[in-house]
Amino acid sequence: MLIKALLSAMLCLALTTAAVQAAAPAEPAAASASTAAALLDSLKFQQGKITLPGDIATLDLPAGFRYLSPADAGRLLTEGWGNPPGIETLGMIVPTAVNPLSREGWGVVVTYEKEGHVKDDDADSIKYDELLKSMQESIAASNEERKKQGYQPMTLVGWAEAPHYDKATHKLYWAKELHGEGDTQNGLNYGVRVLGREGVLVLNAVAGMDQIAQVRSEMKNVTAFSDFTPGNRYADFDEKTDKVAEYGIAALIAGGAAAKLGLFGKLFALVLAFKKILLVGLLAAGGWLFKLLGRKSKVDLGKRG
Repeated sequence: MLIKALLSAMLCLALTTAAVQAAAPAEPAAASASTAAALLDSLKFQQGKITLPGDIATLDLPAGFRYLSPADAGRLLTEGWGNPPGIETLGMIVPTAVNPLSREGWGVVVTYEKEGHVKDDDADSIKYDELLKSMQESIAASNEERKKQGYQPMTLVGWAEAPHYDKATHKLYWAKELHGEGDTQNGLNYGVRVLGREGVLVLNAVAGMDQIAQVRSEMKNVTAFSDFTPGNRYADFDEKTDKVAEYGIAALIAGGAAAKLGLFGKLFALVLAFKKILLVGLLAAGGWLFKLLGRKSKVDLGKRG
């Protein structure tokens, strides 16, 4: 019951707070094919080994992936995918083989939560069915406020992939299937959390449910080439000097960490990061498909969360 109450308060307050921080129109303005092409030409895709801002972690990108800096990631999220401005990230990872503005396009939003060392003692005792039910009820309770802000009501359909934690690598995986009212395709929010010395590296893949097989496979590659820099890894934790987070594994999945820490604006930004405008082919004479997905993070950032 405590988790349920916390989640409900978190989501509703997040939505209200965000209205002050970044008022967004109910529908982003349609863009032409030429505008989309110009946006892609202006983005500076990077390859190879990337050191993320703050020297907190590195990405050793193989040939199949490219990186966008925080500034360019912001442009893709805002101008390309129709999110309100001001979303803070450490950048984005996008597959090389697909156009990020096409129907097949997807990406991984990277953020970092420096809120303390997350203990994983509760990993084996979490009742994920109960947690899912609480999350579903909380999202449903927030829909009236979502509609007031001009966004579609959302439904958390269920786990697209049940949460599981790898104690050896200190990585947490799960995926949510989300439905936006009026959408013909459900959305996918595939989340990975890499636990570190003083916080959590957040990797959120945002895509459509029809892409889950591909995203699940590719996220294994993403986590393989993503790592904290020496001194920032989980094993580097010093209990004598380092802060311990006030939450555990369950809160990383449910978003309780944001509520407890007052990160309402960032939480809402991550929810809105699922509102994506999909260009159905760059030669489609400006034909746009509007899509709203649901998520998280300062806590859950994420596609099309």
